[in-house]
Formats: sequence, C-alpha cells, structure tokens
Amino acid sequence: MLDPSSSEDTGGESDPEVVQDPQRKPAASSSAGKRESSSSSDRTAGQHLRSAAPGSALGKSAKENSTTGEAQEKREHEQIQKEEEERKTKLQIYVFVLRCIAYPFNAKQPTDMARRQQKVNKQQLQAVKERFLAFLNGETQIMADEAFFNAVRSYYEGFLKSERISRMVQSGGCSANDFREVFKKNIERRVRSLPEIDGLSKETVLSSWISKYDAIYRGDEDMQRQPQRAHLNAVSELILSKEQLYEMFQQILGIRKFEHQLLYNACQLDNVDEQAAQIRRELDGRLQLAEKIVRERKYPEFVSADMEALYMEELRSSVNLLMSNLESLPVSKGGPDFKQKLKCSSLNNSFLDLGDEGAILSKSDIVLSFTLEIVIMEVQGLKSVAPNRIVYCTMEVEGGEKLQTDQAEASKPQWGTQGDFCTSHPLPSVKVKLFTESTGVLALEDKELGRVVLNPTTNGPRQAEFHRMVIPKNSQDKELKIKLVVRMDKPPNMKHSGYLYAMGQRVWKHWKKRYFVLVQVSQYTFAMCSYREKKAEPQELMQLDCYTVDYCDPQPGLPGGRLFFNAVKEGDLVMFACDDEQDQMLWVQAMYRATGQSYKPTPPPQNRTTYCRGGNQKSASPISNKGLDPSQRQGVEELISAFPCRFNHAALFTILQKNTLKHRMNDSFSCLGWFSPGQVFVLDEYCARYGVRGCHRHLTYLKELMDYSENNTIVDPMLLHYSYAFCASHVHGNRPDGIGTVTMEEKEQFETIRSRLMALLEKQITHFRYCFPFGRPDGALKATLSLQERVLMKDITTPVPPEDMKKLVQRCLEQAAQINYCQLIEYAQIKGEMDPRVTPEKRLEDMMRLGELCIEVLQQNEEHHSEGREAFSWWPELMTEHAEKFLSLYRADMDAALQVQPVNSWNSFPLFQLFNNFLHTDLHLCNGMFHKHLQDLYVPLVVRYVDLMESAIAQSIHHGFKKETWQPVKLLANSLSSVPLAKVPSLPLPQIPIFSATAWIGPMCENTNTSATSEDLFWKLDTLQMFVMDLRWPEPEFAKHLEQRLKLMASDMMEACVKRTKSAFDAKMQKVSKSTDFRLPLSVCTMFNVLIGAKKQCPKLCVLNCSQEQQYHSKIDVLIDEALKEIISSLVSKFSAVLDGVLSKLSRYDEGTFFSSILSFTVRVHAKYVLIFKPGLDLADTYITFVRQNQDIFRDCISDELFIKMVFDQWYTGSMKAVCVWLTDRLDLQLHMYQLKTLIKIIKKTYRDFRLRGVLDGTLNNKSYETIYNRLTMEEATVAVKEGDGQLGISMRDSDEEDD
Repeated sequence: MLDPSSSEDTGGESDPEVVQDPQRKPAASSSAGKRESSSSSDRTAGQHLRSAAPGSALGKSAKENSTTGEAQEKREHEQIQKEEEERKTKLQIYVFVLRCIAYPFNAKQPTDMARRQQKVNKQQLQAVKERFLAFLNGETQIMADEAFFNAVRSYYEGFLKSERISRMVQSGGCSANDFREVFKKNIERRVRSLPEIDGLSKETVLSSWISKYDAIYRGDEDMQRQPQRAHLNAVSELILSKEQLYEMFQQILGIRKFEHQLLYNACQLDNVDEQAAQIRRELDGRLQLAEKIVRERKYPEFVSADMEALYMEELRSSVNLLMSNLESLPVSKGGPDFKQKLKCSSLNNSFLDLGDEGAILSKSDIVLSFTLEIVIMEVQGLKSVAPNRIVYCTMEVEGGEKLQTDQAEASKPQWGTQGDFCTSHPLPSVKVKLFTESTGVLALEDKELGRVVLNPTTNGPRQAEFHRMVIPKNSQDKELKIKLVVRMDKPPNMKHSGYLYAMGQRVWKHWKKRYFVLVQVSQYTFAMCSYREKKAEPQELMQLDCYTVDYCDPQPGLPGGRLFFNAVKEGDLVMFACDDEQDQMLWVQAMYRATGQSYKPTPPPQNRTTYCRGGNQKSASPISNKGLDPSQRQGVEELISAFPCRFNHAALFTILQKNTLKHRMNDSFSCLGWFSPGQVFVLDEYCARYGVRGCHRHLTYLKELMDYSENNTIVDPMLLHYSYAFCASHVHGNRPDGIGTVTMEEKEQFETIRSRLMALLEKQITHFRYCFPFGRPDGALKATLSLQERVLMKDITTPVPPEDMKKLVQRCLEQAAQINYCQLIEYAQIKGEMDPRVTPEKRLEDMMRLGELCIEVLQQNEEHHSEGREAFSWWPELMTEHAEKFLSLYRADMDAALQVQPVNSWNSFPLFQLFNNFLHTDLHLCNGMFHKHLQDLYVPLVVRYVDLMESAIAQSIHHGFKKETWQPVKLLANSLSSVPLAKVPSLPLPQIPIFSATAWIGPMCENTNTSATSEDLFWKLDTLQMFVMDLRWPEPEFAKHLEQRLKLMASDMMEACVKRTKSAFDAKMQKVSKSTDFRLPLSVCTMFNVLIGAKKQCPKLCVLNCSQEQQYHSKIDVLIDEALKEIISSLVSKFSAVLDGVLSKLSRYDEGTFFSSILSFTVRVHAKYVLIFKPGLDLADTYITFVRQNQDIFRDCISDELFIKMVFDQWYTGSMKAVCVWLTDRLDLQLHMYQLKTLIKIIKKTYRDFRLRGVLDGTLNNKSYETIYNRLTMEEATVAVKEGDGQLGISMRDSDEEDD
C-alpha cells in the first residue's frame, strides 16, 4: 500500500495480542498441573509419582510450544515489517524514477546500441529439432542435393543434439541468430572444400543453402504474424515513449497501476513547470548538503586525506553541470542581449564562488509574444439599414494591421470569419467595427454603424459571446450587438497572469490593482512584471531570485483584496492580494515553483478545501486526494514531499539497478547482461540527477553480472570488461577526465570484485567449451582473455608480463583438457578397462568411437574457439599444448586397448588411419607427441603386415600358376558355376573386400581377357600399395622406405609372373600344328594379355617417383618388352610356317619336275569333267580361311590395339617376304597355271584383309609386295598370250570383290 505507516500502525495494534496470547496459555497449563498434583497428595507414594510425572511433562511441553509460537510469530512480524520497508523503499525509488522520466535534462535514449535478438526457449529448441529431423526423414517439400543433406545431418547431430546447446538455451543466452551463424560457419567450411563448378559460384551455393536453412528453421509458422512481432520487438528494443518507460519500471519495481496513477497525479508529472521547479529545489538541496559537509567536515573516508578538497570540487562541478544542462533546455525567446546565467544566491555564492551579485534583469530582457484569434460570428439588432444593403466588419489590434470580413446583406449579417494577429502586449486593445457601403456619389468612406473595443487576456473566455456595440449619434440601432470570440494564447515563458493588488518597498510602492505576469526568462531566472494596456514592456518588474513566497494573514489597513500572500527577501517585502481563493492558490504555486525555495507554502486551515469550479480548474492542493483515506493521503504526501538529498541514493540505485537487471535477464531478448536503451536512459538520468558515483554504479553492476555468470547464465565478457575498466581507472587514479576521489569503500569493494572476477575468468577459460559453446556469443573467448589480462594488471599503467598471463592460461587449458576428456568419456559411456566383460573387439570399437569424438572436439576447438589468436599471439601454441594434453589422456586408453588385441589382428589399422588423416592436415599437431607415439606404435605392425602380405602374394603366384587353366577371366565370370577356379588365398586387408572369385571377378574384371592368377596378383599389389598410401605415413623416411619396398615387391612379383607366363607360352606353342588347320589357342591369347597387362601395371606398381624422375627397379620393363617381342616373333614365325607349307605344296608344280606333268594332267582332267567356276583354288581358299580366322581370334581375344597392329604388321611383312623369296628362287622358271592362280588369289586376299584390319598403306605396299605384284602381272600376261582366257577370270587387275 502507499501508506508506509498504515501497516506499521496495524501491526502495532495487533502485535501485542499475538505475543500475549501464547503467554497466557502456558500460565494456565502450569496452574492446572499444580492443582492436579496437590489434589493427589492423599494418594500413595507410588500413585503420587505416577500422577505427578504426567503433570510435569504437560507443563514442560506447553512451555516449549509457547516459546516456539512466540519465536515464529516474531519472525513473521519481522518478515512483514521487512516486506513493508522494502515496499516503501521501492515506492520511493519509483517516485524518483518518475521524475527522471517526466523531465530528463541529462541523458538521452541511446540509438547506437547493438540490436538484441529474441531468445530461444526449450520448446522452440525442441520444435527446431523436430523440423530438421523431418527434413532428414524426407517429410518436407524442400528439395536439396546430397551435399546440403549431409551438411544438415552434421548440423543436427553435432549442434542441435548437443548437450551444450541445451545448457545455453536454458541459460537464456541463445538466439535464432546464433543457430544461423553456427550453420553458416559449418557450410562455409564444407563449400570451400567442394570442387569448382563452371557457371555456379560458391557464393550462390552458400546463399541457396542459407535460404533452405531458413525455410527448415521456420517450418510451418504463420508468416503473416512475423512482421508484427518483428515490429513490436524493434520498438521495445529501440526508443520508448514516456508511457512505455512508466510501464516498464512499474514491472521492474512491482508497482501497481493505481499506485502509479496516484503518484503521477501527486507529482504533477504533466506539469513541466512543476518538474523544472522540483529540479531546482533538488539542486539547491545538494548545495546545502555540500555546505553542511564543509561546515561539519563529515567527509567520506578517502584513500588519501588530500581528496577532501577534490571531493568538494567534484560536488561543485557536478552541480554546475546539472545547472548548465537545465539552463540549456529551451524555455522561451529571451532578449537579444540576454545571456543565460546560473542562479545566484547568498547560499551558493560562497560555495560556487560566482561573485557578489547576480545578473540584473532589464525591461528589454522581458519579451512576450502572443497570438490572437478573432472570430466574428454575427450581428444582431441592425435595423437602420435596408435589408438589401451590404455590410461588413473590420478587426484590428492596436499597433497592427487591419483585416476585413466578407460582405453580407443587412438582412442576414453572419460571417464566421477568423483573423489571426500577433502582438507583444499582455493587455492588447482589440477594435471591431461594423460598416455599410455608402451609396452617395461623393462619399469617400463607408459608413460606420458601430464599434466595440476589447482588452483580452490569456485567462479570458474561449467561447463566443455577445458584446454591445458603441453606435454613432442619432443611430436607430439602440440594441446593436455583435457575437465574436477573442482567444489569446499564452506563450511558453508566461507562467501565470492576472490582476493583483500589490505593494512593495522597492517596486510597486503604492497599493493598487495592477495586471501582473510571471515570466520565465531562463531555467533559473523568473520575473514578476506589471503591465499597462497597450504596452509591450513591463511598467515595473521584480526578479524573483532569493525570494520566498508564502500565504499570510489579511491586512486590514490595505483596502481591496481579501486573500493575501507575500514574497519576502532580505531587505524587501512585497504584499499581494486577490479576491479569489483559487486565484490565490494558483499564484502561490506558480511563484513557489519560480523561486525554487525548499520551503513549501501551506494554505491556512480555512483555505484547505477542494475547488471544482470548472473542468479546466486545478485543485487547490497539488495532490489529488479524492477518494483516499487519511492514511493513504499521508503516505502519498510522505513519498512525494520526501527531500531527495536526505536519501542514500547509492543504496537506492543499487536496488533499482538490481531489479532492472533482473527484469532484463528475464525478458524475451538474449541480452547477455546489456540493458535496453530505455533502461540505460533512466539509469543514466538517475545517476546524474541524484549524484550516484560512477564507480559505485559499475561496481554494483559488476557484482550483479558476476552473480548471474556464476549461476551459469551467459554474460557478455565485453560488458564485464567495460565496467571493470571504468572501476580500475577510477580506483587507480587514471580516469580519462582526470584524477577523481576514491573512497575506502570503493577500493575495498573493487579488490573484492577483482578477486571474484579473476576466479570467475579462470573458471570460464577452463570451461571454455561449455561457457562459450560453439564460439557463442561471438568473440566471447577473445574478450574473456583480454579481460583476464586486464584483471591481472596491478595498476592501470603497468602491463602484465606476457609469461604470467601465458602461464595462467596454460594452467587453465591443462585443466580444460582433463575436464573435456572426462566429459567425453561420460558422454560416450565407455566402460573401464578393468571390466572383464568387455571383449577386445568391443574395446577397439569403443576406442574408434571415442577417437571420432576426440577429433570432433579438436575440430570444434579449431573452428569455434580459435579467436584467441586475435588477442594473443601465443594462443595457438597453448591450444596445441591443450590438444596434446587432451590426446595424451586418450593415448593411455588407446594403448591399453591395443595391448589386449590378438597378435595377428589387423583391425586396429582404421584407428591409425582415423587419427593420422586428421593429424596430417593439422599444422600444429602434425608430428607432435601423440602423432609420433602413434607412428611408433604402428611401425612394427605395418612392417609385419607387409612381410606377411609379401609371403602371401608369393605363395599365391606359385600355387596360382601351377594350377592355372589360362582361361580368360571374362569367360570365367560368365560361367562361374561350371568352371573350376584356382584356389587363391584371401587377402586379410582391412576395409577392403575378401579376395575370392565371386567377390572380384564379376564386378571388377568383367571385360578382362587375362588369367585369374595374374589379375589376382595385380589386384593384390595395387590394393596393398593403395592401403599403404592411404596410411599417409607422416615420417618421410619411413614412408619412402615403405614405398621402395612395395615397388621392389611388385617388381619381383611381376618378374615372376612374366617368366612363368613366357614359359607357359613357349610350351604351348611347341604343341601347335603348322598346317592351315592351325587356329590360335585361346590360352595363348590369355598369356599374351597377361604380358600386356603386366606392361600396363608396371608404371603404376613398379615405378618409384623420386625427385621428379621415374626410376624403375631392376629391368622389369625391359623384361616385359623382350617377352612381348619374343611372343610376337613366335606367333609371326608360326604364321609364316603355315605359309611356307602352302608354298611348298605349290613347289610341286615347278616347271621341269617329275610331279609337274602329272599334277598338270590331273588338274586338266578334273577341270574337263567337273564343272568348277575357278578351278585349282582350293589351296588358296584354305590359306585365306586360316588367315582370316586367326585375325578374328587375335582381334577378339587380345585386349590391346597397339599390339594387335604390331602383330598384323609383322605377320603381313613376313608373309610378303616369304612369297617374294619363293618367287625369286623361281626367277628363271615360268609359273604353272595353278601356281599363278593360287598366288594371285592369296596375295590379293591377304592384301585386302590386312588393309581392312588397319595395316597402313606404307606397310602394305612394301618392296616385297611390289616385287610380287610385278612378277605375277608379267606371268599373267605371258599366260594370256599363250593360252588366251585360260585363267578363267583370275587376274591381278580383277576387282577385290569377295568370291562366293
């Protein structure tokens, strides 16, 4: 309630009863016990004991109950009194806050503060999780590619489901913008790693992904409501009106609405003059308090006794500044030469040392400007003018221009015309005249029908009234009246006006009635001026400085006026009187506000009534007491009349700031401890107006912020830094505005806060992952480190040695490593190594999962907490040590898990790859302690693994070639169920499929014509080298050693493969026939393909890259080339041998031999009795069929076009050379008709077939072919001459069409 004493009075009346009742009860109980014991005295001793015992117990229990009841009621009473005192204190604070808001003259609402975002609460976090999960499950209509899908999944798993985000949301320091910034940082890293796409920039990808993220985050929210919410949020975070500020601080201080209304009316917050007067009274009070301190020497306890004089100088400067600020507020238009000066009085002259006399006002300093509105409505009683005559009115103000209304007929003289005038006369003369047009020829002026002269004032009526007009002589219009209104507005520097009786000693020396105007020249200068009609300057004036106004008793010796008041000053007394009580009250109030006196005039008892003469009249008392009981009225009076200088505003401001911060931290914005602009404005105004020291303000602010921060609420470290820097510069005497006074209390509080802040900062640095999750708030870690360095400084100028700061942070990060690893173990739910139920496979699986989490933690540290390097150059070094410490804890668990693994188990290689891939890309951790330990741990394992693989591959070659069927893998893949395969040992490599026929033949070798053993060899060697390459061994020497060893192994294995294949080829070729029935075996093609495949695999498997020069181990490439040449030569030789057999058959037809005549006769007889189209060509057809079918086999089964062409070239060249040699041997012989026909067909078809197979013309038309062509052409011509058409159409010039 508003009455602070009402609750105390009520409690005083009821408290004795509450306290006395329990006292009566135990008395009654004890008397009853006595009566019971005395009545039982005739009984036996045993009975007496049995009866006395219960009585005594009852008395004891009643006494204890009474004592407990008294204590509880006392505590309740004290609690009620405490609550009432707190309630009264908050009401008093609210009165001061109301005045600060109503009339601010020191502070403004800041417009450059950072915009705060809306908080994300638990329900919103859960909704966001559900929306992102719905997207990942494909339940939304948002289209996205795989890269964006993976980014969202990583964001959901790593950020939204993180426990640290839940804590951050619970602490109220998380906003939707934080969610968006974390996602943006994640996708920026991902998009940078993506390859470049022509026509699509990465900025476009980023903007597209952000748009999709926004769509997922919003979900199905109503988009029409968002602009409204955003608008309201913007208003609440920016500039607030006075009504909004009133409402805010009602919530902050717990003030009810009706209490605010009562206090608002009581303080007259809508009266600007009253508020300005209140400020002047407050400043006078501060001056009085300062003089009292000087006089009584009741200074605060300072750190130095020399600060007492400086303290008084600070008080003087603060009051001067407030006066200057108040003086600078615009009030009115002063005189051209008037300079605004501070108030001077006998009190503050000695304190402020402003001189002996103040500024004396002159009449020219008093400038008033009035606006008059004259509205002429109508004229009544006009009878002397014919109805059809034209009439009009004029209006003028003395000394001004004349205005005229419109014309109207005399029968209806109505206008409603308004004229606006400006004048500087407080009592102007207004003339309004009525005219009619003159009809005479010689008339120069219109005829005046009447006039009225008015002297309006600012207190005159605002409605239209009829006024009787003065008519000329002999006029018939005796009742001529005009209806008009004259409104005279009051200028802002005119505070009150009216007629008073007055008499003084220096001015107005005669008692008579005058027109007075109270004029405010500046914020501290007022004058009481008397005016005459039609005068702009006052006739006399009295400057109200140092006067005191009060009510006084009637003066019988002064006629005129029945209600008196006076203004008193040393050496002067001015008596005023009026006839109206309301007018007296208004004059006293106006002059009370103008004088700035501390004494408040109280009306005499007979005048304490309520005046309600009209809707616009104010009550006699400044406090509206209507509807209030006496206790409430007394409470309101005490609150608003309390003198501010008598309060401890430091303590009051502490309460105000604490409640304001509590309200701010609980609102809907993620403020991080920052006040809103409206709150900053009110707190600034309060401190300036009521003299709250800046150091005290920031010390209490720091204390409250640290309380919140210690309770796991996120507070912006930059805010702590600002406040601490201000307090440190103040305490250490290095303020930007100069040296100031420092009290012992401030110094002690500063040292206490400094100790707390140091411990708090060390805790935050140690728990940086949880105090600043995912680097939020932005720049918080950097600000914390900078603040830590500032706190370590012993004074404001001496910097902290870098080593001290580095050691402190190093110690914090060492503890952070231990804490983070323990949290990770708990999160991963890893069981201890002593648990016998955990199998080695399970422990290795746990280490893999824990390793992935450790890497994720280190990546997050680098991504979100690397801003420390902006504060200190050694931050990366300490973060590297922190990471090494963190990994060393994992190292112990990893070593224990690896020690229990089986000897021949290779399942731990993924663990090495996991960490090595991460450490290999980290510039700070690469080849660090953990990395080197990892290498030392796996070097024996890798060496042993390679040894075993080398032995396994050698065995697979040996057994594979022993059982090799030389069937192409392609055919095996098509008929796996029917073809027996060689059993090849599987390759126990990690993270690759087991090597078996069904595992690799189908998918990997579908188009391969090589053998199963060779393909097995190539695949194993390639897989082993890729595995070792994927290890990315960080140490260059061992990595080079591994590479060399694998290349050596591949060369040896390849050499063995080539030799075994060549041996198998030679053995196979020895078994084939040399007739035209010879067809190239499929196994021979497979062998040929094995060598071709070895040649292709050789650069990949056997070449060692060293200093940009390719060095082959041994001569494996030479060996393969020679083997291929030998195989090609062997094949060509075999083909040539078949041709030699054909030529040998033709040799039997040579001229002059025994078989020649017999074979010739046989051919002729056969041709005579058997009809053949081209007789004697069966041998040629057989050979041509042999050539074509072997060409087809070679084309289909050999997998390399280059070697096919090479074989065909050599085959053709060898064939032509063999024929050429055969013809050369028969140069002196004429060819038999059968020989000629057979050779012509063989040569022509061979030429055509090899040309179709791609043999070039340069090879086709070699010298051997030309020789053959010429010889056969000549032989053909000779036969034609001898036998005519005996060749039956076979000729070298025939077309190349294929014979049927």
